[in-house]
Amino acid sequence: MSETNGNNLISIQDLKVHYRSGGGLFSSSKTVKAVDGVSLDIKKGETLGLVGESGCGKSTLGKAILRLTEPTGGKVFYNGKDLAHLTQSAMRDQRRNLQMIFQDPYASLNPRMTVGNIIGEPIRTFGLAKGGSVESRVQDLMETVGLSRRFIKRYPHEFSGGQRQRIGIARALAVDPEFIVADEPISALDVSIQAQIMNLMGRLQAEKNLTYLFISHDLRAVRHLADRVAVMYLGRIVELAPGKDIYADPLMPYTKALISAVPVPDPKIEATRERIILKGDVPSPINPPSGCPFHTRCSYAIEACRQQVPQLVEIKPGHEAACIRINAEHPNIEKNAVENLGAIGV
Repeated sequence: MSETNGNNLISIQDLKVHYRSGGGLFSSSKTVKAVDGVSLDIKKGETLGLVGESGCGKSTLGKAILRLTEPTGGKVFYNGKDLAHLTQSAMRDQRRNLQMIFQDPYASLNPRMTVGNIIGEPIRTFGLAKGGSVESRVQDLMETVGLSRRFIKRYPHEFSGGQRQRIGIARALAVDPEFIVADEPISALDVSIQAQIMNLMGRLQAEKNLTYLFISHDLRAVRHLADRVAVMYLGRIVELAPGKDIYADPLMPYTKALISAVPVPDPKIEATRERIILKGDVPSPINPPSGCPFHTRCSYAIEACRQQVPQLVEIKPGHEAACIRINAEHPNIEKNAVENLGAIGV
């Protein structure tokens, strides 16, 4: 990972977000490791999908990149500048280039402000326009995201969920950003509206050369939008690959289980497909397992998995995974497990 790589817009290096939890009169405080040493590059013009179960740290990672949540450690490089260590005033200057689309279109809009004021606020804040030109710019943005400019005086409660999310997208676009974190932007919407918002985001990316971090637990949506996919488990990235590769040939047992849960539209294939059910629950980030964080739920875990923390390494060209049981010569964990059993006479 290098902040000097010209192909990367964002370079994250060993990023950590730890919280102090508890600590009352009769108990000591504990550390919640929400993000625990993530290193990741996001290339210019791409959509990087970030997937994982609820509570794995996806949203915290997205907010930490933008300094909406303060990182505990690590670095986040944008155009050669480490965002994680900028002063508040210096970070404020960067926010024009770094925006966010929030998960809840109901809670993320001020109910006491009109749509025109909501979208126009960042324009005024950064001094991009004044007077009547602000309203003209807001109306253009509304049309860009598929809203009538006649709605500029309306309030958020007068819109549907999909329309509110379009307002949120227009607000993010108002300052002509280069990078947008989209945190579960379709999870609160009806299925038909989800498709419209995804198509809108894809069109805007092509028109404005945007770079997205698309956070979602919906692997169908990620498959539709993402160029590459990063899989997160218990605060760590466990697999990273081009979207088509990770769906066609997942390497990690955890990724295989996630992919198996995605419905297939063909009823014949769906009827014969085997669903991988993970045993147990996600461990607590307060007391994560030693060694590989997934070993408590992995059917292929061996004693070494309990002791050794796997590093994210390239297994196939462009395809990285964090598992000590696979490597470039032996990428198939099922085959490796069978061969190992045969070697010891089981």
